[in-house]
Amino acid sequence: MKINRIVAVVIVAFLLSLISPSAGLAETESENNEIPSHVLNISKENTYPNSTEDQEVIEPSELTQELLDEMEIAIENPDLIKMLNETSINPSPISIGYRGMIYLGRWALNYSSEESNINWEYQPINLNELNNIGGDNTQNMNYIQQEQKEVKGALTNKITNPDDIRKMMLLKAKEKTNLPLSYSTIIGKNTKKDNSYGVPAKKHATLQAYAPAVNEKGQVTFGEVYVKLKGSKKSIEIKNVTKQGIGAWIPVQDHISFSYQVK
Repeated sequence: MKINRIVAVVIVAFLLSLISPSAGLAETESENNEIPSHVLNISKENTYPNSTEDQEVIEPSELTQELLDEMEIAIENPDLIKMLNETSINPSPISIGYRGMIYLGRWALNYSSEESNINWEYQPINLNELNNIGGDNTQNMNYIQQEQKEVKGALTNKITNPDDIRKMMLLKAKEKTNLPLSYSTIIGKNTKKDNSYGVPAKKHATLQAYAPAVNEKGQVTFGEVYVKLKGSKKSIEIKNVTKQGIGAWIPVQDHISFSYQVK
């Protein structure tokens, strides 16, 4: 009996050793999207009122949804869905033997996200300094934005239909990170934050501020889109499908990362 118990304990310990690394990895991935303590929200303090870059979500009509459900390749491009909603082609029920193909153009059909990494120090935007070398007491330093700063994001390589792809990447990155993302964000001059940093006597301190951004990477699927008519039925057909890798930097709106150093 004792031997059986020992064997059981060894087996359980072995199984736990296999499970625990995966659990630790999942926790680490979850923490990657959590806002660190040195990153602060300035949406209320920002002297420049950024407008939220909300993408219009196009819901497919009932007929469009029926057509999309029959396809093997997903169509997520909101502009293409809008066009399909507005395409009113109703073949006559008595048009026996009628066949036709209507070419709608070559489109970016969907974007598949492969990774979303956050660089909390994407771009330096401000520097505050306090020289207390000749002082005898600790002094406090606060963040004050010296000049208005605009931080822009962009696609990292050339690609056709860039506007459509920017929209799809922004939607997917927002969904994955749950952060307020925009391809452009502005930090207004004289934006302040109440948090203070103590500068000891005989020391010089710097407070560097950065704008964070998400590095989004994935793959875009392209294809030629046709509406196929056959008798009283119609369907969507995709031809000449290709795929291309793409990346983008997308700033986090109204958030600042701070780095405080004392020398």
